[in-house]
Amino acid sequence: MSIKTIIIPVRDLPAARTLYRTVLGVEPYADEPYYVGFRVGDQEIGLDPNGHAHGMTGPVNYCHVDDVRASLHAAVRAGWQTRQTAKDVGAGRLAAVVEDPSGNVLGLLQR
Repeated sequence: MSIKTIIIPVRDLPAARTLYRTVLGVEPYADEPYYVGFRVGDQEIGLDPNGHAHGMTGPVNYCHVDDVRASLHAAVRAGWQTRQTAKDVGAGRLAAVVEDPSGNVLGLLQR
């Protein structure tokens, strides 16, 4: 398991796209009204213009896992709380989000 995806909620997608393209030095591989994604090495940085509306208060780091439901179940057993149950986020990918007792969030992403 490793953190390979960071999703950042943004309020102004065109401005954020320009900012991140400049800072990261790469063009987006995905450029849609609902998501702009950049790849830097094996790291993905995604901009989500709907993130704030879905309760995101800051970037969410996603661990890539083999089985999101099993990982979610294990996290809850270990003391995490479910913030978002497993759901399809497109192209057959499943994602869930958990929160630790200190209020920190971690995403689980199954490719």
